[in-house]
Amino acid sequence: MKISDAYLIVTSPGRNFVTLKIVTESGVYGIGDATLNGREMAVVAYLEEHVVPALIGRDAGRIEDLWQYLYRGAYWRRGPVTMAAIGAVDMALWDIKAKAAGMPLYQLLGGKSRERVMTYAHCTGKDIDACLDEVDKHLKLGYRAVRVQTGVPGIATTYGVAKREGERYEPADSELPAEHVWSTEKYLNHVPRLFAAVRERFGDDIHVLHDVHHRLTPIEAARLGKMVEPYHLFWLEDCVPAENQQSLKLIREHTTTPLAIGEVFNSIHDYRELIENQWIDYIRTPLTHGGGITHLRRIADLAALYHIRTGFHGPTDLSPVCLGAAVHFDTWVPNFGIQEHMPHEAITDQVFPHDYRFEDGHFIVGETPGHGVNIDEELAKQYPYKRASLPVNRLEDGTLWHW
Repeated sequence: MKISDAYLIVTSPGRNFVTLKIVTESGVYGIGDATLNGREMAVVAYLEEHVVPALIGRDAGRIEDLWQYLYRGAYWRRGPVTMAAIGAVDMALWDIKAKAAGMPLYQLLGGKSRERVMTYAHCTGKDIDACLDEVDKHLKLGYRAVRVQTGVPGIATTYGVAKREGERYEPADSELPAEHVWSTEKYLNHVPRLFAAVRERFGDDIHVLHDVHHRLTPIEAARLGKMVEPYHLFWLEDCVPAENQQSLKLIREHTTTPLAIGEVFNSIHDYRELIENQWIDYIRTPLTHGGGITHLRRIADLAALYHIRTGFHGPTDLSPVCLGAAVHFDTWVPNFGIQEHMPHEAITDQVFPHDYRFEDGHFIVGETPGHGVNIDEELAKQYPYKRASLPVNRLEDGTLWHW
């Protein structure tokens, strides 16, 4: 199957998305997600200049060889832009291969390890009571796992919480980075009360998750993990910046609260020390940002040796293409943990028709050959790209901090 054409579709139906479409001489095509929130046009430029021209005439069935060609050929390897570009190519090639084989992607990967894929919902509120109401609403929708985030008294803007009640939370909220204010002390004094309130109202039978968003120092994160042990969280996510991997060692030595990290990782080398030392419990890298299915299989296989499970990042700035491929991966991978779920807007689902479905807190994989997600190119043209940036954070004294 020789590749005859490859091109990009950049669209903004609710969010910005970059889709790569690869077409073979026989007419079979595959699509991959190359979205990188706030850096979409950098990925577009890299794909157009370096990747797309190199694909024409190559055998679409030689996925491993093409992956290595794009990875090793970059010389300055890894990095979010390069790996998002490779991830899009890889996703599209697996889509083509499964279509050519006449089977859904999960079958090509090795078949089902489970019948349904557990997801978790995002429950936020300006205060604890509002967050609890969101938890109640999502439990009635069938979710058994909820990520809880709430406003912190004395801080005007808190990660994960919409500015106005009833609105969707949108982090990329301005053309250039907005500046938010953060106080670790106020956060640490407040957030354990949230988990206590969730357990008091809803009991011990639901899974509770929380994202710190890299805000703490290692000893602060260790303190938080220890404080929340009575509420047995499913995981504490991104509690420290990940550049210094020894930070997770210090946290692990002080708490038994499970730790998840990796949505900003893009290669197995970011994980190797964390996995081999069993300093984490869940890997978070999505297919789009981690070099696609080919590379995430390697990371998941390494993690499985150390009792570490998957928990793929799944925000709305990753398109249904990434989510659909992830549901196939989740259905197959033996060491599956959970899949993040932030529902896309209705118009996003119209631009990206798909056959996976949400049912009673779980995703059910589709049976269409390939990963089961397509793109309506004519409809996509009606939603042009809009520049949007993630914020930055400052402490109350003005010091630039982690966002």
